[in-house]
Amino acid sequence: MLSRIAAALVPALGRLSVTSEVAGPVAPGSIVAANHSSLADPGVVLAALRRLGTEPVVMATAGLWRVPLLGRVLRAGGHIPVHRGTARAATALDSAAAALAAGRVVLIYGEGGLPERRDPHDAEPRAFRTGLARLATASGAPVVPLGQCGARRLSSGGAAKQLAGFATAPLRRPALHVHLGAPLHLAGDIPTATAAAHHAVTAAWRTAQRRCPRR
Repeated sequence: MLSRIAAALVPALGRLSVTSEVAGPVAPGSIVAANHSSLADPGVVLAALRRLGTEPVVMATAGLWRVPLLGRVLRAGGHIPVHRGTARAATALDSAAAALAAGRVVLIYGEGGLPERRDPHDAEPRAFRTGLARLATASGAPVVPLGQCGARRLSSGGAAKQLAGFATAPLRRPALHVHLGAPLHLAGDIPTATAAAHHAVTAAWRTAQRRCPRR
């Protein structure tokens, strides 16, 4: 349901284009690792993946499950809450590993949160946390790096500016681009695997940025 909502909504807000280094849907049992720059980019990423025939399980901050309508959609779709900074945080990785074993695709944001910047410009992914590498090395699942560009043109800045951005987006129709790189298997210790994942997602983001018109 979440992917269907995104696929219907995002084209009304902006001009979405998608490229991939591998034809067809993401292989079952894969991890999609994306850069996180805006409140709007999960919708952009889900719409792009659905266009490629993939509807992933999303790992997201647990606070979203307390939003009445959104929480219901997240629970119905089997998405995975991440209780950051608590003893329950590790259970999210267990749930993600179970989803991978069942053949689902899992979407994870390696940065673990949004940037504090308020300007509408894209920047390369910040340092990754270790959760992505721990999940990939423990499960053996391939990682598909995903770079997205343009979501900050939909939503960035303070609360008032973000609401204004969404309200005016159907008129502005900013360009949005999502690029999927080739799958890779993370190996080595956790710091090495984390660095490799960050490098791959950064490369995908740079490709997305090159292919995303400035207007």
